[in-house]
This record gives sequence, structure tokens and C-alpha cells, in this order.
Amino acid sequence: MTTFKAMTWNVENLLRPAPEASQADQQRFQQKLALLVGVINRLDPDVVALQEIGGEEPLHDLQQALGGTYPHRAVSAFPDRRGIRVAFLSKHAVDEQADIVEFPPGPVLSLHGLAAPGDSTSINRMSRGALRLRVTKNGLTVDLITAHLKSKLLTFPRPGGRSSFTPRDEEERAQVAGIALIQRTVEAVTLRIRASAFLVGNNRNPLLLLGDFNDVPEAQTSLLLNGPTGSEIGTQGFDRPDEGDDVRLFNLAPAIAQERRFSRVHRGRGELLDQIFASEEFFPVELNNRRRLPIVDSHIDFESQLSSVGDDPGERARETAPDHAPVTASFDL
Repeated sequence: MTTFKAMTWNVENLLRPAPEASQADQQRFQQKLALLVGVINRLDPDVVALQEIGGEEPLHDLQQALGGTYPHRAVSAFPDRRGIRVAFLSKHAVDEQADIVEFPPGPVLSLHGLAAPGDSTSINRMSRGALRLRVTKNGLTVDLITAHLKSKLLTFPRPGGRSSFTPRDEEERAQVAGIALIQRTVEAVTLRIRASAFLVGNNRNPLLLLGDFNDVPEAQTSLLLNGPTGSEIGTQGFDRPDEGDDVRLFNLAPAIAQERRFSRVHRGRGELLDQIFASEEFFPVELNNRRRLPIVDSHIDFESQLSSVGDDPGERARETAPDHAPVTASFDL
């Protein structure tokens, strides 16, 4: 039996300070690295999927601070406008890696955005590229995809490439909010299509899809990723294999204790934005004909408690602890 443990964590703007940055900013970065290292070493996953990494440099800093326990890394080549992207750290050698960024063809995948001053612009790729990784542990080969879907935080385009968090009027707010919702949906469809390409007819390599999906498990964007309905964890159909299992992704959210089933607190309300989806190969059938569940947790107590955040990201510019909790899943295969 092989135990495989995966973690996903939005580490909130892990950006290396510029050389001319103040000593206080340099110290905050080192404090943040120390906090991340302490949590990752304590939870001890095989692979860590990270969101909001500011490129190769801070990922290298984190890898070095971990002292060689995660010698392998991969980072997306496609950041958002702020320069943040997704990445992996792994205890095991990377067999394959590939970026996922372009929308595949299809009528639902045709998307237009709003540009200053009110013009329409075509959107044909994800706001932040997703990343696929393949690793092998003790003969067990696992595919992982990490993603960070379009944020619900709205930004409004202004001349000169600038943006604002404040809309000019209600019409602009409604249009930008609608586009963001549609874009998050299109990104979820893109992930679903890419995941299906690995799942169909593949009964060997299990697949994990994990990351910050910027919505809760009950949201339509999250439900799109599940695949065929009827066998979700906690339902009567979970222990009854069917033809849909080949392409189904099981959201592990129901395996988290109800009182811990959140990974971020927004205006005092807990939300499980950071989710893990697993293919059927991760649920071996036991002698009682029931599927074995992994151990899943949202580590909301990685520090004293998660901070409640609002809609202005500038309010957290000097914080060291991320505003998301790490989520882990441990499988015995």
C-alpha cells in the first residue's frame, strides 16, 4: 500500500521584495517564508499545489527555506496582470509538466471582456494559467492539475491600462460582474475538458484537480468540474460503480468535517474556495464493497485563526499569514 498526500494552498501574494525595498518589507517576506515552511513541514504532503506565487524567484526562496525536503518544482508560464501564478513543489521527480491556458474551441468558450473606454475585447485564455504535473511514488503514478480561477474581486478598466476597484456607475459594475462570472465558468469548462482528456479510458493513473476555484462546492462553476451527477461523496450512489465513473471527478469537500468546511472567511462568512477533486482510482473498494475515503481537512487553525477579509486587497498589504487555509487529502492506495 502506498500513501499519497496532496496539499493545495493559496499563499496570498508570495512576492519577493525588490532589492531596494525597506528592511521592514524584507523582514515580512522572511517571516512569511518561515510561516509557510512551518506549516508545510508539519503537514508533510508529497506534493504541494500553490496559488499566488510571484514567479520563479519566490518559489525558489520557499524551496530553499524548506531545506531540501521538496527538491522538485514547476511553475506556470502564464501569470495574471499582477504577476501571480500557480506552481508545484514536490518530493518526487517531475515526470511531465504542461501549461493549460488556451480555451478549447466550442460555443460556450467564446468570451468577450470590457476594455476602456467601454469597448469589447476578445478573451481566449485563462486569467491565470493552470498547470499539470505527473509524479511517481513507489510505482504509483499520479497526475495533478492546479488552477486558480477568475476572482470574484471586480476590477474596472481605465484608460492607459490602469484599473480601479470602484465602478463609474451601476451599468459598469453589472457588466464587469457578469463578465467575471462568465469567465470563471469558461475557465471551469476548460479544466473539465482538459481533465476529461486524461480520464477517458484511463484506469491506471489517478488524477487530482486542486486549487483555488474562487467559489464554493455548491456553485455551478464547481459542479461543472464533477462530471456526471449521482455518485457524489455522501450519496447512496457513491459506493455503486457506474458507467459515469470513468470521467467523474469526486469533490472531496463532504469528507471535511462540517465545522471545518471552509478555507477563507469573507466578511465573517466561511467559504470553501480551495477544493480537491479526485478521480475514481483514488477510492479503492474494500472487502465490505464500500469505497475507501481519504483523510481530508481544511487546516483553518494553521495559525490562531483565519482573518476575515473584505473587498479591498490593499488592506492586507502588510499581512504575513495568508488569508486562505491549506487543504490536504491523504490517500491509501
